[in-house]
Amino acid sequence: MTPRPLQTAVLLIGILLAATLVSMLVPPALQRTVTETLIKVVVVIGLYIFVGNSGIFSFGHVAFMSLGAYGSALLTLAPARKDALLDLPPWLESLQLPWPVAMILVTMAVGLVALVFGLLIGKLRGIAPAMATFALLMVVHVVASNWQGVTGGRQALVGLPRFVNLWVAYGAAAIAILIASAYAMTGHSLLLRASRENEVAASATGVDIGRERLIAFVISAMVMAAGGILYAHFVGTITANIFYLDMTFVTLTMLVVGGSRSLTGAVVGVVMISAVSELLRSVERGIDLVGTTLSAPPGLQEIVLSVLLLTILILRPLGLLGNSELGWSRPANRATTAFKEDN
Repeated sequence: MTPRPLQTAVLLIGILLAATLVSMLVPPALQRTVTETLIKVVVVIGLYIFVGNSGIFSFGHVAFMSLGAYGSALLTLAPARKDALLDLPPWLESLQLPWPVAMILVTMAVGLVALVFGLLIGKLRGIAPAMATFALLMVVHVVASNWQGVTGGRQALVGLPRFVNLWVAYGAAAIAILIASAYAMTGHSLLLRASRENEVAASATGVDIGRERLIAFVISAMVMAAGGILYAHFVGTITANIFYLDMTFVTLTMLVVGGSRSLTGAVVGVVMISAVSELLRSVERGIDLVGTTLSAPPGLQEIVLSVLLLTILILRPLGLLGNSELGWSRPANRATTAFKEDN
């Protein structure tokens, strides 16, 4: 179902209240965990905009995170540090922009990259678009891992300005939610969801599926780029491996667990998987219980998350929330319902 303005407002207020309580009651270490969770909310919502509306699973959207992170790093690093770490043209080496300006420029540039790539895959059907996005991820990863002069290659790019705190992350998450909600209420989203339900019927009624997928793809990529920028300036250092398979599968798991067709589900999936992961990391490190330290072998986190994902896929194929938003379940929209009835 399409998220209504009231539902979006309730979601934003709920996250705001949670962030406020965290800022007042929990220690700094846990605040960092919540900040990282809010950044992942931005990333998973970026995935939801394309995957949830089109029904096409993308294994390459993390590539846009990588482009955003490295692009922002090149524009915000101090010239002296760029001179020591990289081999850049003089004009780029001497350039240092304020982070809001860099974020806007990089996000727009990533949108252009997504536009070009989206045009190339716009006419693909079946499993081909998903495989094409995975190919994009591999290309970006290989380039980032080997372009020593621009990305630092396999070495970490350190010294990024660290401007992301709890409230910056909340603001970004709120903007991402508003973007996803606003797009979901447009005619473009309606047509794309119709093609998701029945591609043949949508095409037969005049829906330009390639165009609708392209619009969602570009918006999604720009939100993902913003998430990558936030993550880079949260940790202060980046490597190519951060934005590769681990990040891809974790973010997809969050989306699938919560419900890939629900904006609320995307947020719930992030919160749930982040909470479980943090608990399992604590168990792996060891927990003091009545004078005894209980610990689990390394790898428990991956095993439990895999079992959790498998269980939800069996019991709730559409995720915990399915098509619902904040507990209300209705047909997604009249257009998609009509396509189902015709077939």
